Amino acid sequence: MGENVMNTAATAAEGFVPTIEIAAHAGTCYGVQRALDMALAAAPQAGENAQVHTLGPLIHNPIVVRELAEAGVGLADTLDDAASGTVIIRAHGVVPQVIDAARGRGLTVVDATCPYVKKVHVAAERLVREGYRVIVVGEPGHPEVEGILGHAGDDAQVVSCAADADALPLKGKVGLVVQTTQTAQNLAEVVASITPRVQELRVINTICAATSERQQAAATLANRCDCMVVVGGKNSGNTRRLAQICTDVCEHTHHIEEASELEAAWFANARHIGITAGASTPQEHIERAVARIKELCR
Repeated sequence: MGENVMNTAATAAEGFVPTIEIAAHAGTCYGVQRALDMALAAAPQAGENAQVHTLGPLIHNPIVVRELAEAGVGLADTLDDAASGTVIIRAHGVVPQVIDAARGRGLTVVDATCPYVKKVHVAAERLVREGYRVIVVGEPGHPEVEGILGHAGDDAQVVSCAADADALPLKGKVGLVVQTTQTAQNLAEVVASITPRVQELRVINTICAATSERQQAAATLANRCDCMVVVGGKNSGNTRRLAQICTDVCEHTHHIEEASELEAAWFANARHIGITAGASTPQEHIERAVARIKELCR
């Protein structure tokens, strides 16, 4: 993923050949690829009439959701929309009661929850057992965060930033777990807010290494590029964070879901074009973006 892709078509008006470089770490992480593989393995074979649905979007990438539908894996917003057959639990996970309810209805359950998300569930449960009030650092309402809350005890709360933490009345023993796609900086700021106000703070850093790698690689690349393209779902929290990280150091940053959104004007004066992609972005989507940029720079 870290190789440079040379754009061999010169920009005639400017007399130079822009280069395209893909970030050293970009695109699908282990958990997402595992979920995709599991969904495709569960898809009905040719001639079969089996009902297969994901419970909510498998991952935050509308193109992938569309491609799964074309492969026979539908989208169920609730268990009521998947009356029979197989239901696939999304990579973000769900509260445990949902899996119990699906099995209680006689559905075949394929649990594609990312193993790293499951580690957050286990960590939250351990904190509850040990008498900590659990705080989840993450995006309120995000499916992964909602799933974590199902394991974090009745008094668990979500904070998205230090300002949210400042507003909480806290005391005694507090334990922190983190949405896997959060930034280390945001976690550090929340920890700094809470530490002086509690008797004991236990922090379990559950940020996924793949997230950190993609964020660091994006920042490194954006620092030496005059144009950045971030490929991935607009509804993907980790992809939006990559776009923000790139924007902070490269003014000409563009977040796209598919190659057709690319515009020639973005690259008119570009000498070095960087590409990164969220953890829910398959490799072929990155390759399509590279091919389209080459066409636009001819």
